[in-house]
Amino acid sequence: MIHNQEVNEDLQSRGISFIMDTDGTQLIPWENITSEDIVIIPAFGTTVEIENQLLDNNVEVHKYNTTCPFVEKVWNRAEKLGKDNYTVVIHGKPRHEETRATFSHSAQHAASVVVRDIKEAMRLGEYIEGNLPVSDFYREFESKVSRGFDADVHLQRIGVVNQTTMLATETQAIADYLRGVMIKKYGEENLRLHFADTRDTLCYATNDNQDSTYELLKTDADLAIVVGGYNSSNTSHIVELCERKFPTYFINSDKEIKSKEEIHHFDYHRKEKKISFGYLPEKEEVRIILTSGASCPDTLVDRVMLRLVGFYGSANRVEEVLKNF
Repeated sequence: MIHNQEVNEDLQSRGISFIMDTDGTQLIPWENITSEDIVIIPAFGTTVEIENQLLDNNVEVHKYNTTCPFVEKVWNRAEKLGKDNYTVVIHGKPRHEETRATFSHSAQHAASVVVRDIKEAMRLGEYIEGNLPVSDFYREFESKVSRGFDADVHLQRIGVVNQTTMLATETQAIADYLRGVMIKKYGEENLRLHFADTRDTLCYATNDNQDSTYELLKTDADLAIVVGGYNSSNTSHIVELCERKFPTYFINSDKEIKSKEEIHHFDYHRKEKKISFGYLPEKEEVRIILTSGASCPDTLVDRVMLRLVGFYGSANRVEEVLKNF
């Protein structure tokens, strides 16, 4: 349902099954899904193809559709761009459920292409400017463009939308860069004919978390601990922000904190688990930044906090701190 291992395990323990895994690998064959089943569409939304498959199986898809309104806002923006004959450039991770869903919905109305980061956006810019052969474009973006995409035609008018959990500053940098490419090629006086101004498509929870993290970066602390699912896009961006200033440990629950000396955490860049020793400074007063991804329950963060506080016998009781806050 969400990118949080603890939450999903809790749901499974209550009898909920998953039709697919995070990467879209089928876990339950479609022929086993019937009208007797309740199928919940998650906040990421789902593809048009999957919706049609469920409808073919006589499954009610609207009653239990929990697609986030901000995701639907992106779909509506993409549809509007398509109706105005703009190509939709989607800033997102190609294999992420939300990006797959957004791409599917966008492709119903507009030529669409996915760029993962500013580097891919710059490659796209080279094709727009004609600095690279079109034949290379089809090889490079083969799995990231909609059917029938014509680079000679569809890269003349573009608008940018995003996976709602991407880093806001990166989406803005991509939009600014592509805007500059269009000015360079067509002139600023013709910009409106070639670049659509699209903003405000980030999830509010993601936006709030990112803004709060920027404030935390102003703090003088010894380390940062970020709690969330290891496959959570918005959590990984918070990790990247914290790493700019602090030794940062990405964990999915309090269970990863083995002792005052040992912590098990995730190296997001290498996509592997690590064990670190001596992560807490050897002093009585330690300043720790503790934050989490948008999909992480508050109770999980509380457990992490209590686990850390428990290592310090002289620490004030949480109830006393809250009372005097």
